Amino acid sequence: MTELIMTHDNADFDAVAAELAAHKLMPGSLPVLPQRTNRNVRHFMALYWDELPFVPFKDLSKDPVDRIMIVDTQTLQTPRGMHEGTSVVVVDHHAQREGLDPSWQVTIEETGAVTTALVERIRQEYLPLTGVEATLLLLGIYEDTGSLTYATTTPRDAYAAAWLLEQGALLDVVQEFLQHAL
Repeated sequence: MTELIMTHDNADFDAVAAELAAHKLMPGSLPVLPQRTNRNVRHFMALYWDELPFVPFKDLSKDPVDRIMIVDTQTLQTPRGMHEGTSVVVVDHHAQREGLDPSWQVTIEETGAVTTALVERIRQEYLPLTGVEATLLLLGIYEDTGSLTYATTTPRDAYAAAWLLEQGALLDVVQEFLQHAL
């Protein structure tokens, strides 16, 4: 059974971190790195690629895909191997779009970052994280919440961020990748 985790093109840290979090919850699934990511995400991935489970979109096989989870978006980038029977699960934190396929299972979380909702599940299931994983997850939360300062930030985001620090997330790495010179 092939399960993919996907997100939007021009992916930011919240999108990629949410893919990692979903993979932690569904270890047999393949988190697919989109063809285009933000510059800071590309730099992070170049440094830590060997420590993360991502598969480039271009390297997907043509094997039939049974299930796709899309995170941080409600738009599906159709992969090879998708067929009529492929089930689609959406986990997002943006307002639900009109006209989504009624067969899709959609969960909209009221959080500043979609990564937050998935980190909560990781915590509830007592799943271990490496320092690199915790740092990427924290990057996702911090980027989409303005380091917990945006009006859309919720207490859930702050609790998830604190827990990730307990798991070994490195704030100096977070600062390095979120503070780019113009």
